[in-house]
Amino acid sequence: MVYQLIFSPTGGTQAVANALAGGQVVDLCDRSLDFSAVTLTEQDVAVIAVPSYGGRVPEIAVERLGRVQGGGARAVLVCVYGNRAYEDTLTELADTAQAAGFRTVAAVAALAEHSIARKYAAGRPDEADKTVLRDFWAKIQAKLDAGDTTAPALPGNRPYKKRGVRSIVPQAGKDCTACGRCAAVCPVGAIDAADPKVTDSSKCISCMRCIAQCPVHARALNPVLVGGLELALKPLCSARKENELFL
Repeated sequence: MVYQLIFSPTGGTQAVANALAGGQVVDLCDRSLDFSAVTLTEQDVAVIAVPSYGGRVPEIAVERLGRVQGGGARAVLVCVYGNRAYEDTLTELADTAQAAGFRTVAAVAALAEHSIARKYAAGRPDEADKTVLRDFWAKIQAKLDAGDTTAPALPGNRPYKKRGVRSIVPQAGKDCTACGRCAAVCPVGAIDAADPKVTDSSKCISCMRCIAQCPVHARALNPVLVGGLELALKPLCSARKENELFL
C-alpha cells in the first residue's frame, strides 16, 4: 500500500506529492492525530513530503514523523521549496525517516509557489513539473519491482545548517468573522480558539496555513515585510529552477 505522509500547510507540498503518486494521506499538519498509532510494514511505500524551511525540515514535522512506526517501509522523500534553495532538507529528512524505521529508496527536490513571497515559483508545480514527477514515479516503481531498495546519494550536510528564525506572523484584519477556522487548522495551536485575532508569536512557525485556509481571506502579512523579503530573494529566486531526482 502507498501512504502519503505530508506536511503541507499551504497545499504546495501536497500538490507535488499528488503529482508523484496517490495514496492514503497522513496529514502531519493535523495536531489532533495520534502519530504513534500510524504503523507501516515492509510491504508498504511511503511518500514522505515536507516543505523546506530555510534549508531544513520543519521542526514540528521532524517531531511528528519521529512518532510514526515505519516498520521497514520503503520511503520516497519529497522536499518542496519556493525556488530559493533546499540545502540540508533532504539529508535531514532521510535521517528522520531512517530513525522512524523507513528505508529510503528515492528522493525528489521539487518546486512549488513560495508560501510567503508568492511571486516566486508561482503556478508550480506546473504541467511540465507534473510530467517529470509522473515519469519519475514509473522509474521508482521499476526499481521497487526489481527488489532494489538501495538508498540514493543525497545532497546536504551534517551537521545541518543552523535554523533561522521564522518570525513573520499573519494577522487578522477587519473582515475576520471569528469563525475559528484558522485556530482549528494551525499545525502548532498558535491561534487562540476563543479569539482568533490573537496569535502567539512564540508558537507561530510562519507556515501561512491560516492565510490559505481562511474562508473570507481576512488574514494577511504586513505588506512591507513581504515586499522586503521579495526584494531580498530576487537575486536567488528569479531564474526558474527544475526538479532534482534521486534514484
